[in-house]
Amino acid sequence: MSNTLRFRRTALAVATAAVLPFALAACSDSGSDSASSDKSSETPAASQPATPDASMAMDKPFGPACSGVPADGAGSFDGMAKDPVATAASNNPALSTLVTAVKQAGLVDTLNNAKDITVFAPTNDAFAKIPKADLDKVLADKAMLTKILTYHVVGEKLTPKQLESGSFDTLEKTKLTTSGSGEAYKVNDASTVVCGNVKTANANVYIVDTVLMPK
Repeated sequence: MSNTLRFRRTALAVATAAVLPFALAACSDSGSDSASSDKSSETPAASQPATPDASMAMDKPFGPACSGVPADGAGSFDGMAKDPVATAASNNPALSTLVTAVKQAGLVDTLNNAKDITVFAPTNDAFAKIPKADLDKVLADKAMLTKILTYHVVGEKLTPKQLESGSFDTLEKTKLTTSGSGEAYKVNDASTVVCGNVKTANANVYIVDTVLMPK
């Protein structure tokens, strides 16, 4: 074999040995970039946090007195949601005076059969603010009692948002006003909602700490 041929073969081998590592490295880098690109394109979608629905949060009962509602049974929030409003109230011990007044006025069927109403329901403590002699007098006067109780009922289901600044016709035929925001609301600037947005089968209920008096 001539010296020239040996030289050419030696040069070709050296060139191949020099180029091959760079070619392999390039292939490896390309594969790595592709995989990295695939992973980066998948990561944002997989890592996006679930956003809670604010409207769902606002659709739940709220207020300090809600903690006194039973966790289960007919008097619980779930239990009350299955019954019409007068029946639901009768299962809540904090509303026993109201229930007595509703029965005294003969309004049980009226409230239970009404559709899509809002009831501002005074607690037992709210009725206790009224001097006993005056309360007994009201309970004995069916016409006056009916006037007072129907003043606590609005002929539509009111959401907390509507209570922020509202004036609503009552079944008693005069208006009541509401104000507030978040979880703090007042009715007629005098009665505070202590447990709001309670659902019954036919009504939204806002439990209040003072009996409302029509003008």
